Amino acid sequence: MFLAAYALTSAEAAMPIPVWQRFLGLLVYMLPWSDAIPFGSNLMGQFPWLQWLTLPALPIVLLERGIPFGNLLIFFLLFLAVVRNPNVPYFLRFNTLQALLVDIIVVLLGYAFAILLQPLGGGLMLRTLSSTVVIAVLAVVIFALIECIRGREPDLPGLSQAVRMQLY
Repeated sequence: MFLAAYALTSAEAAMPIPVWQRFLGLLVYMLPWSDAIPFGSNLMGQFPWLQWLTLPALPIVLLERGIPFGNLLIFFLLFLAVVRNPNVPYFLRFNTLQALLVDIIVVLLGYAFAILLQPLGGGLMLRTLSSTVVIAVLAVVIFALIECIRGREPDLPGLSQAVRMQLY
């Protein structure tokens, strides 16, 4: 029974995901990670070694801040050129759309924090919630990284079903 959970389906066994697709599939998860980094300023102040985890997202952060509306342009570029392009392999389309949905959640949380919680001050509640967002996004990115390296779709509850509905 235990081995059956990890057995490959006949479709996965017949067509393994190429290495370049696995690599590009995990790179798109740097977009939500780059948007979650500002939430971690307090956490990274307490644990300076966590700043090393921001290095993979640094090119995206520089691109977003260097170009006016950079985040929006990257979103539309990925959505229109990758997700909606039927010539792009399904594995890349799936991971890109899922990363975009995670990014939308992070951006909306950023707006909610700015509008609702910032006026209350930088108290313990705001720092705790900000750290929780960073840790959650980091967990999603690490999970996606491991699953992409294995050549499997990262199955995030709720999001993966929404992605599959959009792609089929």
